[in-house]
Amino acid sequence: MAADGTNGTWNHNTHYHHLALRHARTARSAVDVGCGEGLLTRRLADAGVASVVGVDADVDEVERARAAADGRAGLRYEVGDALEVPEGTFDLVTCFATLHHVDLAAGLRRLAALTAPRGRLVVVGLAAVRSPLDAALGAAAVPVAFVADRRRGVWEHGSPMTDPADGYGAVRDAARLALPGVRWRRRLYWRYSLEWTAPA
Repeated sequence: MAADGTNGTWNHNTHYHHLALRHARTARSAVDVGCGEGLLTRRLADAGVASVVGVDADVDEVERARAAADGRAGLRYEVGDALEVPEGTFDLVTCFATLHHVDLAAGLRRLAALTAPRGRLVVVGLAAVRSPLDAALGAAAVPVAFVADRRRGVWEHGSPMTDPADGYGAVRDAARLALPGVRWRRRLYWRYSLEWTAPA
């Protein structure tokens, strides 16, 4: 196990899994949109969420997730477009490094629709550099990431990657429009987070 307790699965995305896991004790159901090989779904199940669904468009990644589930009760995986599956609503909706793979506004509306009344939505995403501030903050993160990557090692998750098209400001503005009351934060390692509680 790595010194930080991540068992060799640390990277710039998994660094923020705690934002989702802190809601596990109050969630009976969860869905991870863009689950990849299922690491976060397994962590949510291990943390006590009774029913966890992982959704990913990549068939190979879903097969890896199913194999890695290792008999954990309450874990289920679906192959499909995040804008179309799954059905229903969930106490906790998570979406890590996936929102930039779909249309921003449509993706936010879909995530909101999946979140049950009083449920929690946690998004950690990537955005494009569109301003001098973006560039300056991105450059400042380089030495921090260099040290962290060397000390912890970087887990290669295997999921397909693509560059984000929307800038930080566009993501913030779209989120505030789609998710009234959302908490938007720029994060270290070239990430941002959205945290939202659905209205009753």
